[in-house]
This record gives sequence, structure tokens and C-alpha cells, in this order.
Amino acid sequence: MALRRITQETFDDVVRENITEFEMDPDEALKEAVEQFESQGVDLSNIVKAVRKPAADDGAQEPKHAVLQILDELRKSVDSSAPRELAEHLVRFSDQCERQAAARFLAAQKGAYPIVLAACQLAASGGRGFLPEALGALSALTDGQPDLLEPKGLQLLVAALEENGAEAEATAAGLRCVRHASLKHERNRQDLVKAGVLPLLTGAIERHGRRAEVIKAACSALRVMTLDDDIRVPFGHAHEHARMIVRENGGLKVLIEAAKAFPADSAVLSELCGTLSRLAVRNEFCQEIVDLGGLSFMLTLLADGVDQQDLVKQVLSALRAIAGNDDVKDAIVNAGGTDLIVLAMTRHLASPQICEQSCGALCMLALRKPENSRAIVEGGGALATLQAMKVHPKEVAVQKQACMLIRNLVARTQGFSRPILDMGAETLIAKARATHRDCDDVGKAALRDLGCQVELHELWTGQKGSLAQ
Repeated sequence: MALRRITQETFDDVVRENITEFEMDPDEALKEAVEQFESQGVDLSNIVKAVRKPAADDGAQEPKHAVLQILDELRKSVDSSAPRELAEHLVRFSDQCERQAAARFLAAQKGAYPIVLAACQLAASGGRGFLPEALGALSALTDGQPDLLEPKGLQLLVAALEENGAEAEATAAGLRCVRHASLKHERNRQDLVKAGVLPLLTGAIERHGRRAEVIKAACSALRVMTLDDDIRVPFGHAHEHARMIVRENGGLKVLIEAAKAFPADSAVLSELCGTLSRLAVRNEFCQEIVDLGGLSFMLTLLADGVDQQDLVKQVLSALRAIAGNDDVKDAIVNAGGTDLIVLAMTRHLASPQICEQSCGALCMLALRKPENSRAIVEGGGALATLQAMKVHPKEVAVQKQACMLIRNLVARTQGFSRPILDMGAETLIAKARATHRDCDDVGKAALRDLGCQVELHELWTGQKGSLAQ
């Protein structure tokens, strides 16, 4: 059942009524209003849950929420083209928008976008010195609201990145705008790519190779360009964008080179590995990562940073991606990658994300590779996988990847079936099938290849008639 929605004005009127009619104090009135609407099944995610206050300079004015008061001040500053005041108001506006999504939704409803865009235009013209603040406000406003960005704003954003690429703060703010404008918005993605944003993203990493905030923002924007997450379009250009980043802009080399400047910064290294995993979409790209030293770099990271959970997750994701290439599978195993992956899973057994990525990576390594399966089983990979299934019975992603891994381990090496069954695999796989519908087919395949009794249904024989059994 869909949740009901109300306007901000309706919510504010109820809060005011609680104060004036029922003589509640402001905090009590606010709490009562929230509880009342939630009990009625109203979705308050887009509602600013605060008591409106009179403007600081004129208590006689109609009370407004803080974000709208700041928006009024920002509008006046834009009209008067006052740089110092503009910078101050833009920072305050960004702060309000970043505090809660409802504040930026309300601001957008009240016409914030053209005001912020006008501030960006003023900042971009004449070197007025507040471009980072202006782009920061645009970034904060478009977070979760990519539809706000129209062609004029898109052109301004690309031009700002082109003309101010040497300024690290402005570049980082612009890159965050690119990310927010592109997330779940295929048209904006394609328009930005057509406008030439991809070389600006990789160029920012090259130009500001020692500025962590720029590297992280650029990586995040690059990853968004490779997503296919807009449900409003039948298909996107994710694969083509990844190809362009690699082939036309040297993306893989740029990312791997950038890592050398941050040997101990796990946050930056996580971003770089996560981005590499999104770009490993072709067989030759996987091999190129190895040839550029990416495999050695990732295995070193995994060995040295095995206790850093976020970093481990991203490295495993990257290893899983590049293992799509059969030659790279062997390179990972020969370099001791299976032992490191098993170590990471064992060390972070409580993390469902790391267990999923570990099982996924091992699954790729075992696919069509009996010798790799032997290395995994002898290195304790099967036992660690079954332990992960025990620890995370409700995590469908863990259960599914584990079932697929077990099947790959025994599909071409039947000698491993008995040892894995002795570890309790049959019971765990049967439980996964019973608990998660998505595990039924992969679990059945794993049990079949383990030599267990499995009931197979022939859903269709090619004859006319009902498909129901």
C-alpha cells in the first residue's frame, strides 16, 4: 500500500494549531504532529520537521523555515551582486540543504534553483572568488533532485569545470554537482558526456593528483557515469561510457597512477578500487589493469589493509570484476590472491558485504578452472564460505554467491564433493533454498553437482497444454 503524502504547509498548520489551540510548547507540538501523521500512514520523508520561526530582522513577517529565510537573503544578495554576502549566504544555504533532504526539497519547491544558478553565473563571471561556494550550493540542492538541472545549468557546469580546472576547491564542488546531476538520471548523464565531461573528470585526477577531496569526487562522478540506474528509460549507455573513459581518456592508467600518491589513505584507495571495478567491463580492460600493475597494487592493498573493512570490500569488488578474464583468473591465483581473499572473508566474517564480495570473487576464479578450484578448497575457501552461510542465513546475496561458488568448485572436480558435503554443505544449501526464492535455482544446481538427490521439474516439454505442474 502506497504511503500518503501531505504538503509542508499542511504539516506546519497542524504544528501551529497545536501551539495556539492546544497550548503546547513548540517541541511538544512538533512531536505530536509527527506522531499524528505517521499514525495515519503519511510519508513525512519530504517534510521539514521543525517549527517555523520569525525572520531575524522582522518578527512581524510570516514565520518561515530556516532554509527559506536564507533563500530570501540569498535572493537579495544575487539581486545586489554583493560577493561577500553571496559567499556567506551560499555556505549557509548549503549547510541547511545538507542537513536533511526535506530542506532541499522545500527549497526547490520555493524556487531555489534559478536563484542558485544565478549565483553560479555571477561567480563564474569576472573571477569574483566565490565559485566553490556557488557550486557547493548547486551540488547540495541537486542531491536527490537531478531533474532540477536543465540545459543552461548543464552548460554552466561543464564550462565552470573547463575554465576553473586549476582551482581544486571549485573543481571538487563541480565534480560533486556532476555526480548529483547524473545519479538516477540517464538524460543528464548522456548530455554531460556529449558536452565533454569525461575528459574533465579524468583530467581533474591528473591535475590534482595530490588533493584527496578532488580524487574522491572525480572517482565518484566516474562511477555514476557507468551506472544504468534510471528506471524511466529502457536502457542506458553505461557500457559505452565505461568504454569511453578507458579507451578515449586513459581512465585505467589515470586511476592506477593516482593511487601511488596515497599509499596510506584508505578512503582514497577505496574510491580508486571501486572505480576500477566499474570500468572492468571488457575482457581486454581486465587484462589492461593487470598489465598496468593494478593487480599487484590491489593484492598489496588487501594484504596490508586486511583490517580496514571499507577498503577490503572495494578491493574484493575490483578483483571480482577483473576475474572475468580467464587469463587474469590464473594471474590472481598464481599471485596468492585466493589465500588473501579467504583471509579477508575469515577476518570480516561478520560483514555480509565482505562475505558476498569474497564469495563472488572466489566464484569467478573457480569458473571453468579446476586448478583454481583446487587452490581455493585447499586454502580453506570452501570452509570459509560455509561459515559465511551459517553467520548470514538471512542475507540473500551471501547465500546466492555461496551456492554459486560451491557449484563452481565441484562442477569440474567431483573429488571435492565429499569433503564439502562433510562440512555440512547440503543442509546449508537446502536452508538457503527454503529461505530465499532467489537461491532456489542456484542451490538446486549446487546440490545436483554435489551428487545430492534433487527433485527436477520439467516445466515444459514442447507440447501444447498448461505449464503448471
